[in-house]
Amino acid sequence: MNTGEIHTNGDQYFSTNAGKGKLKIYIGMSAGVGKTYRMLQEARSLFNDGVNIRIGYIETHARKETQALTEGLPAVPRREAFYKGKRLEELDVAAILLLHPAIVIVDELAHSNIPGSKNEKRWQDVLDIMDAGIDVITAVNIQHIESINEDVKQITGIEVKERIPDKMLQLADEVVNIDLTAEDLIKRLKEGKIYDHTKVQQALTNFFQPEKILQLRELALKEVAGQVERKVDHEITAKTQPFRHEYLLACISSNHDIAQRIIRKAARLASYYNSKWFVLYVQTPKESMEKIPLAVQRHLINNFKNATELGAEVIQKKNDDITASIMETVLEKKITTVCVGKPHINLFQIALRTGIFNQLLKTLSKNDVDLVILS
Repeated sequence: MNTGEIHTNGDQYFSTNAGKGKLKIYIGMSAGVGKTYRMLQEARSLFNDGVNIRIGYIETHARKETQALTEGLPAVPRREAFYKGKRLEELDVAAILLLHPAIVIVDELAHSNIPGSKNEKRWQDVLDIMDAGIDVITAVNIQHIESINEDVKQITGIEVKERIPDKMLQLADEVVNIDLTAEDLIKRLKEGKIYDHTKVQQALTNFFQPEKILQLRELALKEVAGQVERKVDHEITAKTQPFRHEYLLACISSNHDIAQRIIRKAARLASYYNSKWFVLYVQTPKESMEKIPLAVQRHLINNFKNATELGAEVIQKKNDDITASIMETVLEKKITTVCVGKPHINLFQIALRTGIFNQLLKTLSKNDVDLVILS
């Protein structure tokens, strides 16, 4: 498998103590770059060295080379469940916890579990496994990362439904980018090493176009490089020189689409600065639960849930003066950066006409707080 790899660190990370399990993530720009193959290569090497490692869940997609690597490796039987008349197989978290191997391989990190499962998402299963002191090696495609969902949609024209919060990458002790050129990836596709031959032409017409692959490749490379930079800043630079701990506040309204974009962009900023962050929603009298439609309420709750999954602390206040609530929160939480959506009218007109907004700007300036306006 001719793949390039970029690591966030070069040290062997697996723990042998009884504390919280560690996490290693293989990431790639698309299906077919070799994430599962590389995971299994590592699993086989560890198994041969006498490490107690088991396959928790692997999806080979009937690829012969990948399937061959699973032979002889101990596996945890999958949990069988019936949904809408179909027999489906899921990761058996309870069995993994009972067997308690040192390391478990869990593929398809962004997978959504069958309704009725203990956890809604597989990444939540992984957290449960790590909480039990078991190390996890897993894999995911770049398009499944929550905060860059909009970027991926612009590149591919497809909105990816199954996503993982950015905090999973931040929790990882090691992130490895499996890199291929667009030419090599398309060659693998044409050779039938990614999808069945009957699906190749459709894939070439839709997702597997050189310009799309190049843009996704750039996203993957930037993401892993950013992880390296943040680790250096947080673990090395902060020990040798004064370090300003960032506290970021994203201000949202009940407008679902705008709020969603603000949350994702704020999550990216918080991830970049390795900062604690908050999402503030101020409920004015005209947005009381008795006055806004149920659909808007559901969207609002979903946005709160999304923000929490991305690592934010959600703050809800009731006030007919939104700006005053922002200032209050800035002082309460020692905020260093405030993120707001693009105003519907000219920002300078607001500043000139609204005394309270002037007061906000003065408060931010006095407390050395940055104001970021998100498009």
